[in-house]
Amino acid sequence: MRVVSGSARGKRLKTPENYDIRPTTDNVKESIFNIIQFDIEGRRVLDLFAGTGQMGIEALSRGAAEVVFVDASKEAVKIVKDNLKTCGMSAPVLQCDALSYLKNCGKFDLIFVDPPYDSGLYQPVLEQINAVDICNEGGIIMCECRANYALPEVQEPYSVAKEYRYGKVKLCKIVRK
Repeated sequence: MRVVSGSARGKRLKTPENYDIRPTTDNVKESIFNIIQFDIEGRRVLDLFAGTGQMGIEALSRGAAEVVFVDASKEAVKIVKDNLKTCGMSAPVLQCDALSYLKNCGKFDLIFVDPPYDSGLYQPVLEQINAVDICNEGGIIMCECRANYALPEVQEPYSVAKEYRYGKVKLCKIVRK
């Protein structure tokens, strides 16, 4: 697993030793960044369910102003910190529950939402994001889930811009009006 583009291009990232953390595949990650390529530079980004931190690190590498990494797993937080160090980057890395964090986190321009597939967290997370309205106007939420999974409906001022399928993975681009 490597950083695809930007200032840390080619840096190899640490991966978990077990399968408790499911990193986004390189092909899917590259597709995500092709979709949002013009919406990263200078933006405030949230890597929710950070895992290895590869999504947020890729955003930093491509010019994001700030990335906040959040994961409940102690192992994931250590991996994210190690990967940031490898890439010569610094950013807040928080070990906490995603739903608790969302209650008082401030506004973001871009949010990566990729909880463990069978955790049942998609609906409460998207509801919480909507309830506290944490995206700035024009903000983007990129959700990754199984291709056959029906994401919960989003409420105004959010709307689904487009869904993409890559084999067994579905990406959903949600925008804030």
